[in-house]
Amino acid sequence: MNAVPSWRIVIVAALAALLPVVSGCGGPPSRHESAVADLVAQADAAPTPRLEWAGCAEPELSRFQCATAQVPVDYAHPDGPTLGLAVVRQQATDPQRRIGTLFSAVGGPGGSGLRWAAKGELLGGELARRFDVVTFDQRGVGRSGQVRCFADAEQQRRFWSGAPLPPVRPEQERAADAASRELAAGCAAHGGALLGHLTTVDAARDLDLLRRAVGDPQLTYEGGSYASYLGQVYGALFGDRVRALHLASMIDPDAYTNDTRSAIETTAAGTEEVLDEFLRLCADAGRERCAFAAPDGGAGDPGRSTDLRARNDAVLQRLRDAPLMVGAGERARTVTYAEALSSHALLLYDPDEGWPALAQLLAELERGPSGDPDTVGRILSATTQPYDFLDSFTAISCADNNFPRDSAQWPSLAKDLTRVSSAYGPLWLWLHQACASWPSPPEGYAQRYAGPWILRSDTPAVLVNNRFDPVTPLSSARRAQRELVNARLVVVEGGYGHAVLGECTRKLRERYLVDLQLPAPGATCRADELPFER
Repeated sequence: MNAVPSWRIVIVAALAALLPVVSGCGGPPSRHESAVADLVAQADAAPTPRLEWAGCAEPELSRFQCATAQVPVDYAHPDGPTLGLAVVRQQATDPQRRIGTLFSAVGGPGGSGLRWAAKGELLGGELARRFDVVTFDQRGVGRSGQVRCFADAEQQRRFWSGAPLPPVRPEQERAADAASRELAAGCAAHGGALLGHLTTVDAARDLDLLRRAVGDPQLTYEGGSYASYLGQVYGALFGDRVRALHLASMIDPDAYTNDTRSAIETTAAGTEEVLDEFLRLCADAGRERCAFAAPDGGAGDPGRSTDLRARNDAVLQRLRDAPLMVGAGERARTVTYAEALSSHALLLYDPDEGWPALAQLLAELERGPSGDPDTVGRILSATTQPYDFLDSFTAISCADNNFPRDSAQWPSLAKDLTRVSSAYGPLWLWLHQACASWPSPPEGYAQRYAGPWILRSDTPAVLVNNRFDPVTPLSSARRAQRELVNARLVVVEGGYGHAVLGECTRKLRERYLVDLQLPAPGATCRADELPFER
């Protein structure tokens, strides 16, 4: 008699625990089962897109093939108006041993697969040899019906460059409230019919149509950050159609969907933890490798991480009090708290280039009139998000997330989050204030999915997370593993930043996606190197 894999026992036990709620003890389908069946049936009723692959016209995409997939705008009306999804393919370099198609999505929400492809090879190594690698612009992003919230590009630029987020004084809170209402109204005026069909459920059904379009009987998928959530939604709806899900930098799907305030609290705590690590490792590295460290990083001097923390907090407090002038004369640059804090958080994503840049930024801001305005300007510009990304991020987040429908509650919500992080809690919250005034469909998002998240597939998902991730902390990955049930989690010990990198995780991903080889329960990887070691 063959042994039953342990993960099957676990998932059966989890399903058994849900049976009284989900299955009705053998009676008619539960509300959840019926809802999932309806969402899947609507996708199955849509025609399979026809992909006419041809060389991409853009010079930066010349190594790839491009196509457009027609998908329903509204899956409740699969024969109604369609939307063209922009799709890019990197063909397998060993076609005789080709396994199928590996779909790879971009995070955000709002990231563009085509922008990623323009940077070079999508995936390399054995994955590039054995799979056609396909990425795409998700609906509402880039060339797949980019969300429009403004009359023209100049109005969009003025809005996003002047947005006072996060506000720190009552008059700024009132301005932020007005701006959030303006953004929501602008998206309603310019977003068109697609605005009511931007949930990740819609994107997951698009993904299933793309799977059908390439002829694969099951989906092979990899993605990180928000793209991990897309994979989790797909798995919850189409578990029997999953061949492999490799998900990294994990979002907790239940909190993200049903209690977004708590998800932001978890994110802020993670950002705060990574800041502490940045300051500790900066102090250890010394001024030669970290510009914010003291010239002599020995114990007892200002180079110690506790003193670096005080200096960091002092810089941010000066910015809260008033904009800071860096440099003197005609080259001087005025820096606001909003732009500095946004860069401060985003630079923590990348320990290789972002952490040294953050150290430089803090050092120059601390020097004020004696600082280098060109260095500050270069670093701030490098972390500016594309305005189209911000429009898409807002629209997709508001369709998926759960917030109070009263923007006047934001100041008290932000104050509550300062218990976790005085800077990052309000930062991550205020980015979503437009959701309080969002032009949701009158009946709500009928297609929105709120769990459960159990993955009912033959092969468990593999989840990978850095030990110190500033936006999807390890605690979120552990919760995601519990909610999926049918999943293995690999922690990168000594791993810093938002991207999962390194030789150990590369090999693990290849063996899983190519051979469906699972890591051992509780397996870990070690980071190849620590920040500031280069």
